[in-house]
Amino acid sequence: MMRGMASVDNVMTNLPRKRRDAIETRGAELLARVARRTTLAEMRKGRKITQAKMAEALGIGQMQISRLEKRRDPRLSTMERTVAAMGGHLMLLATFPDQEPIVLVTGAEKQRKAG
Repeated sequence: MMRGMASVDNVMTNLPRKRRDAIETRGAELLARVARRTTLAEMRKGRKITQAKMAEALGIGQMQISRLEKRRDPRLSTMERTVAAMGGHLMLLATFPDQEPIVLVTGAEKQRKAG
């Protein structure tokens, strides 16, 4: 450990019990949000968008939407366009056991931020 730095465990131990409980509860809530997983089809249905509407927004046929939703390994660019057509923004989260999660951005996102 670096000099002058306190470990998280030491800081947490020195907090009042009520504050520790609140931090642990909030941490569990955030982890639950990150752990939530869904498919493109479930996301589309949850937003009450039909395959036909998605196809129209993407300029492709409804059958292609059906195939996309069943695909095991869709291309990142396809996922990004599909989520954008639903009104959202695709974010990729890389997690490692020894550090905080990292949000990855695509080349398109980098260009959008720079422009």
